[in-house]
Amino acid sequence: MVAQCLGAICGVGIVKGIMKHPYDDLGGGANVVADGYSLGAALGAETFGTFVLVYTVFSATDPKRTARDAFVPLVAALPIGLAVFVVHLATIPITGTGINPARSLGAAVLYNQHKTWKQHWIFWVGPFAGAALAAFYHKIVLRDIAVVKEALLGSFRTTGSGAGR
Repeated sequence: MVAQCLGAICGVGIVKGIMKHPYDDLGGGANVVADGYSLGAALGAETFGTFVLVYTVFSATDPKRTARDAFVPLVAALPIGLAVFVVHLATIPITGTGINPARSLGAAVLYNQHKTWKQHWIFWVGPFAGAALAAFYHKIVLRDIAVVKEALLGSFRTTGSGAGR
Protein backbone atom coordinates (compact mmCIF):
# COMPACT_ATOMS: atom_id res chain seq x y z
CA MET A 1 0.00 0.00 0.00
CA VAL A 2 2.81 2.39 0.86
CA ALA A 3 4.55 1.72 -2.47
CA GLN A 4 1.32 2.27 -4.37
CA CYS A 5 0.69 5.57 -2.54
CA LEU A 6 4.26 6.76 -3.18
CA GLY A 7 3.97 5.72 -6.82
CA ALA A 8 0.74 7.70 -7.18
CA ILE A 9 2.38 10.80 -5.68
CA CYS A 10 5.36 10.44 -8.06
CA GLY A 11 3.05 9.89 -11.03
CA VAL A 12 1.03 13.00 -10.27
CA GLY A 13 4.29 14.93 -9.81
CA ILE A 14 5.42 13.91 -13.28
CA VAL A 15 2.07 14.92 -14.80
CA LYS A 16 2.21 18.26 -12.94
CA GLY A 17 5.72 18.90 -14.24
CA ILE A 18 4.97 17.98 -17.84
CA MET A 19 1.46 19.42 -18.20
CA LYS A 20 1.30 22.41 -15.85
CA HIS A 21 -1.62 24.26 -17.47
CA PRO A 22 -3.95 21.26 -17.98
CA TYR A 23 -3.03 20.10 -14.47
CA ASP A 24 -4.15 23.41 -12.95
CA ASP A 25 -7.22 23.72 -15.20
CA LEU A 26 -8.44 20.23 -14.26
CA GLY A 27 -7.91 20.56 -10.51
CA GLY A 28 -4.81 18.40 -10.43
CA GLY A 29 -6.90 15.30 -10.98
CA ALA A 30 -7.95 15.43 -7.33
CA ASN A 31 -11.25 13.81 -6.44
CA VAL A 32 -13.99 16.03 -5.04
CA VAL A 33 -17.73 15.66 -4.71
CA ALA A 34 -19.38 17.39 -7.67
CA ASP A 35 -21.78 20.25 -7.07
CA GLY A 36 -25.33 18.99 -6.62
CA TYR A 37 -24.33 15.73 -4.92
CA SER A 38 -24.27 15.05 -1.19
CA LEU A 39 -21.40 13.48 0.70
CA GLY A 40 -23.64 10.43 1.23
CA ALA A 41 -24.26 10.07 -2.51
CA ALA A 42 -20.53 10.36 -3.16
CA LEU A 43 -19.72 7.78 -0.49
CA GLY A 44 -22.36 5.47 -1.95
CA ALA A 45 -20.97 5.92 -5.47
CA GLU A 46 -17.42 5.13 -4.35
CA THR A 47 -18.57 2.15 -2.28
CA PHE A 48 -20.75 0.69 -5.02
CA GLY A 49 -18.19 1.39 -7.75
CA THR A 50 -15.46 -0.37 -5.81
CA PHE A 51 -17.82 -3.25 -4.97
CA VAL A 52 -18.54 -3.77 -8.68
CA LEU A 53 -14.86 -3.71 -9.59
CA VAL A 54 -13.61 -5.95 -6.77
CA TYR A 55 -16.46 -8.44 -7.17
CA THR A 56 -15.70 -8.64 -10.90
CA VAL A 57 -12.02 -9.28 -10.17
CA PHE A 58 -12.91 -12.02 -7.65
CA SER A 59 -15.32 -13.66 -10.07
CA ALA A 60 -13.07 -13.43 -13.10
CA THR A 61 -10.03 -14.82 -11.28
CA ASP A 62 -11.71 -17.35 -9.00
CA PRO A 63 -9.43 -20.43 -8.86
CA LYS A 64 -12.40 -22.80 -8.83
CA ARG A 65 -13.71 -21.20 -11.98
CA THR A 66 -10.39 -21.42 -13.80
CA ALA A 67 -10.16 -25.10 -12.94
CA ARG A 68 -13.55 -25.64 -14.54
CA ASP A 69 -13.15 -23.26 -17.49
CA ALA A 70 -9.68 -23.52 -19.02
CA PHE A 71 -10.16 -20.40 -21.18
CA VAL A 72 -10.92 -18.06 -18.25
CA PRO A 73 -7.32 -16.88 -17.61
CA LEU A 74 -7.15 -15.73 -21.20
CA VAL A 75 -10.24 -13.55 -20.98
CA ALA A 76 -10.24 -12.47 -17.31
CA ALA A 77 -9.03 -9.00 -18.28
CA LEU A 78 -12.11 -8.42 -20.43
CA PRO A 79 -14.76 -8.36 -17.67
CA ILE A 80 -12.37 -6.50 -15.34
CA GLY A 81 -11.70 -3.81 -17.94
CA LEU A 82 -15.40 -3.58 -18.72
CA ALA A 83 -16.17 -3.16 -15.01
CA VAL A 84 -13.62 -0.33 -14.73
CA PHE A 85 -15.17 1.33 -17.79
CA VAL A 86 -18.75 1.06 -16.50
CA VAL A 87 -17.80 2.25 -13.00
CA HIS A 88 -16.04 5.27 -14.50
CA LEU A 89 -19.06 6.11 -16.65
CA ALA A 90 -21.29 5.98 -13.58
CA THR A 91 -19.10 7.77 -11.03
CA ILE A 92 -17.06 10.38 -12.92
CA PRO A 93 -19.93 12.88 -12.78
CA ILE A 94 -20.30 12.35 -9.01
CA THR A 95 -16.77 12.06 -7.61
CA GLY A 96 -14.33 11.92 -10.50
CA THR A 97 -14.03 8.18 -9.78
CA GLY A 98 -11.63 7.35 -6.98
CA ILE A 99 -12.10 3.58 -6.44
CA ASN A 100 -8.40 3.42 -5.55
CA PRO A 101 -7.29 5.30 -2.42
CA ALA A 102 -3.69 5.54 -3.62
CA ARG A 103 -4.71 7.31 -6.83
CA SER A 104 -6.87 9.73 -4.88
CA LEU A 105 -4.11 10.35 -2.35
CA GLY A 106 -1.47 11.09 -5.00
CA ALA A 107 -3.61 13.79 -6.60
CA ALA A 108 -4.69 15.23 -3.23
CA VAL A 109 -1.14 15.50 -1.91
CA LEU A 110 0.16 17.52 -4.85
CA TYR A 111 -2.97 19.58 -5.56
CA ASN A 112 -3.32 20.30 -1.82
CA GLN A 113 -6.55 22.30 -1.70
CA HIS A 114 -8.83 22.58 1.33
CA LYS A 115 -11.92 21.16 -0.42
CA THR A 116 -9.90 18.16 -1.61
CA TRP A 117 -8.71 17.32 1.91
CA LYS A 118 -12.08 18.03 3.53
CA GLN A 119 -13.72 15.36 1.37
CA HIS A 120 -10.75 13.01 1.06
CA TRP A 121 -12.07 10.53 3.64
CA ILE A 122 -14.75 9.48 1.12
CA PHE A 123 -12.04 8.16 -1.20
CA TRP A 124 -10.67 5.85 1.51
CA VAL A 125 -13.84 4.79 3.33
CA GLY A 126 -15.83 4.10 0.14
CA PRO A 127 -13.25 1.86 -1.55
CA PHE A 128 -12.41 -0.05 1.63
CA ALA A 129 -16.11 -0.58 2.41
CA GLY A 130 -16.88 -1.62 -1.17
CA ALA A 131 -13.96 -4.05 -1.29
CA ALA A 132 -14.92 -5.57 2.07
CA LEU A 133 -18.53 -6.00 0.95
CA ALA A 134 -17.40 -7.62 -2.30
CA ALA A 135 -15.12 -10.02 -0.42
CA PHE A 136 -17.91 -10.88 2.01
CA TYR A 137 -20.42 -11.41 -0.79
CA HIS A 138 -18.08 -13.51 -2.88
CA LYS A 139 -16.71 -15.66 -0.06
CA ILE A 140 -19.57 -16.02 2.39
CA VAL A 141 -22.68 -15.66 0.29
CA LEU A 142 -21.74 -17.18 -3.06
CA ARG A 143 -19.01 -19.66 -2.12
CA ASP A 144 -20.74 -20.99 1.00
CA ILE A 145 -24.07 -21.32 -0.83
CA ALA A 146 -22.26 -23.50 -3.38
CA VAL A 147 -20.80 -25.63 -0.57
CA VAL A 148 -24.22 -26.06 1.07
CA LYS A 149 -25.84 -26.82 -2.28
CA GLU A 150 -23.20 -29.47 -3.04
CA ALA A 151 -23.68 -31.02 0.40
CA LEU A 152 -27.43 -31.19 -0.07
CA LEU A 153 -27.21 -32.61 -3.58
CA GLY A 154 -24.54 -35.07 -2.47
CA SER A 155 -26.88 -36.51 0.13
CA PHE A 156 -29.40 -37.39 -2.59
CA ARG A 157 -26.92 -39.10 -4.89
CA THR A 158 -26.69 -42.86 -4.86
CA THR A 159 -23.45 -44.60 -4.06
CA GLY A 160 -24.27 -47.71 -6.05
CA SER A 161 -22.21 -49.32 -8.77
CA GLY A 162 -23.32 -46.80 -11.34
CA ALA A 163 -25.83 -49.13 -13.04
CA GLY A 164 -28.79 -47.31 -14.55
CA ARG A 165 -26.99 -44.02 -14.96
